[in-house]
Amino acid sequence: MQLRHDVIGDGPTLVLVHGVIHRRQAWAPVAELLAPYRRVVVVDLPGHGESDDFDQPGAQRIAMMLDELAAFVREVGDGSGPAHVAGNSLGGYLALCLAARGEVATATAVSPAGFWNTPAEQSRAIARFRALRAAASVMGDRAPTLFRSRAVRYPSLAPFFAHPSRVSYENAVVDVNSLRTNTALDDGIEAEFAFPQATDPSIPVTVAWGTRDLILPNRQRHRVREHFPQARIISVPGVGHVPMTDNPELIASILVAGSTAPTTGPTSDR
Repeated sequence: MQLRHDVIGDGPTLVLVHGVIHRRQAWAPVAELLAPYRRVVVVDLPGHGESDDFDQPGAQRIAMMLDELAAFVREVGDGSGPAHVAGNSLGGYLALCLAARGEVATATAVSPAGFWNTPAEQSRAIARFRALRAAASVMGDRAPTLFRSRAVRYPSLAPFFAHPSRVSYENAVVDVNSLRTNTALDDGIEAEFAFPQATDPSIPVTVAWGTRDLILPNRQRHRVREHFPQARIISVPGVGHVPMTDNPELIASILVAGSTAPTTGPTSDR
């Protein structure tokens, strides 16, 4: 499978993985900030952006994504050892799975999936996505015209971004069209999202969670240590579920720190 990706910068390789129904351009606000310090690889997951999709993924979509991403991370490395990986939402879950499997140097997860406190909490998150998709479907082909109005655009983006005004009109239109048409919401999204048994619990893990996350609430961070006792856990003030636009400088600094070997043990803001 061909996964579309871009590479910029120089230094240790850091692969950035977006969330469900998003695309590699979601990382654009932070990629340039990272480029002086990291060889940044932004990738479209299968069935997203410009990457190929599976023929018949069904309920195994997430597991198949993980295997494809693992192969990609191995291939895109710079030859100096395992790459670093960071991800948002679904991408955060996949990054942590790669860390559990011992396939990366470090993993940084931003508002990752998989830490719901109850099955009902997972169901509510899925219901939010599907409700947003239904709203986008109502707009249909009129979305580009409707989104020219900030009174329509900003409330439509508010579930994902704490600061919708910082998302360009062009990106907003692409995002709403992806929400309406992406097949990843049709299967696999109700998967168990179990984490593999850690093969190397010494791999550094950082989990950063926006305090204004309306999709996966910040309180879910309290479950991280159940699976990753070594994790450094950070609450990020003033940012939402997709925080790369909300505060690019702060998110970039977290990614640089997360992809640097720590000199102390795990910390937490709890």
